[in-house]
Amino acid sequence: MFTLGIDIGSTTSKAVIVKDGREIVASSVVIATVGTDGVSDAIENVLGESGLEHGDISVTFATGYGRQTYPDADGQVSELTCHALGVHHVFPDARTVIDIGGQDAKVLALNERGRMANFVMNDKCAAGTGRFLDVMANILKLDISQLEVEAAKALHPAGISNTCTVFAESEVISQLAAGTKIPDLVAGICKSVASRAASLAKRVGVRETVCMSGGVARNAGVRKALEQELNVNIASCDMAQLMGALGASLYAYEKA
Repeated sequence: MFTLGIDIGSTTSKAVIVKDGREIVASSVVIATVGTDGVSDAIENVLGESGLEHGDISVTFATGYGRQTYPDADGQVSELTCHALGVHHVFPDARTVIDIGGQDAKVLALNERGRMANFVMNDKCAAGTGRFLDVMANILKLDISQLEVEAAKALHPAGISNTCTVFAESEVISQLAAGTKIPDLVAGICKSVASRAASLAKRVGVRETVCMSGGVARNAGVRKALEQELNVNIASCDMAQLMGALGASLYAYEKA
């Protein structure tokens, strides 16, 4: 049986096909905002990679910020549930999940069966999210993919005291004008994101193994800063951005 999970985020659409609730057959990530063709493109890409057709998919579930916008799904499910399922599938020993997406950040506590026991979420402010990193990269004239490279060059990471994206933007511009080097600014920006995520994690209670999911997990600068903030090793993998879609596909199999 093939099931399809679709994670419709604020900045990307992700799709994962799973066979018999165990084997990850194919995956796709498309950069596109809600309301565009991103979902359709992600689905066509994942079907093309797998060699399957629409009729081969038994059940489809949608999750994420825009899950209500995809009418062809057999159902919708919370992204909290999906990230718990997805991370547990890849990291069975995970007990704490830190998910930093485009518009929000959340921390999940998992029990021994990989089910969510508690969570805390920040969805009221763009600070500490992927959007914050996008804004800062734009100010520094960098591609988002360059941030971890620049952060690794830092000798004296800058202090970013403002937690509001708007005020932090002004602060970074001021530090640029004062001659602060770009690598030091980038390291400070990564530390700022990590600090907010660490605060959420401490409210839930940090238990190892700690894992990251979401698009920001790909940024080694943030991962390393978060490890320092929490004094733990953080597990991550190439599937980090796909954990929500993977969880939706696993959930679809459970329902089927």
